[in-house]
Amino acid sequence: MGIGSVMSHGFYRSGWCLNKIAYFCGMENTWDERYATEEYIYGTEPNSWFADKLKILKAGKLLLPAEGEGRNAVWAAQRGWQVTAFDQSMEARLKAERLAAERNVSIQYLTADLRSFIGEPESFDAVALIYVHMPPNYRNEVHNSMIRLLKPGGTLILEAFTKAQLPNKSGGPKNIELLYDPAELKGDFRTMKILEYYHAKVHLQEGILHQGIAEVIRMTARKK
Repeated sequence: MGIGSVMSHGFYRSGWCLNKIAYFCGMENTWDERYATEEYIYGTEPNSWFADKLKILKAGKLLLPAEGEGRNAVWAAQRGWQVTAFDQSMEARLKAERLAAERNVSIQYLTADLRSFIGEPESFDAVALIYVHMPPNYRNEVHNSMIRLLKPGGTLILEAFTKAQLPNKSGGPKNIELLYDPAELKGDFRTMKILEYYHAKVHLQEGILHQGIAEVIRMTARKK
């Protein structure tokens, strides 16, 4: 469906522009170029924190914003989740749909950015934000919209790079404003019950672009 078309869980409207690591419109072309390879640049296996936390939840409706090539979406669908995912990159969407077909599962994957996606309030059992980085002037708005999409009692799963990641070569934005301050990020989700929240040094092995020691925040929270 095209711009402005209603989807089963959401739609997107023209006139907005936001992505994971850039402030300016038109950067979706950069992500299309990055994803336009046969290789899955972040791998085809799920993020380990996401997988560990999703395993303990009862399967239901899952939202994956800025999902990229579909590794988390496809893994969740294989385990009975009804998955809605979105990304601004059409190349990412095509690769995600190909991976889903190869693994014989169905996912709903939309082309939209973080601000333009609109879903039905309180319609998802879980939302996972895995390395979803954005400008600070939009961050709280986007995080609030994710909270609104969760059902009461729904779970949010998050892993993202901290500002301490900047000198590392294991992945993430090279603009410090797009990296997270642990205290500020916790404040964004203050209306939720924080279940787990900590700063970790981890060894990433996620495709060719997430490799090596990284500084991350890991969080799970429940909507009250």
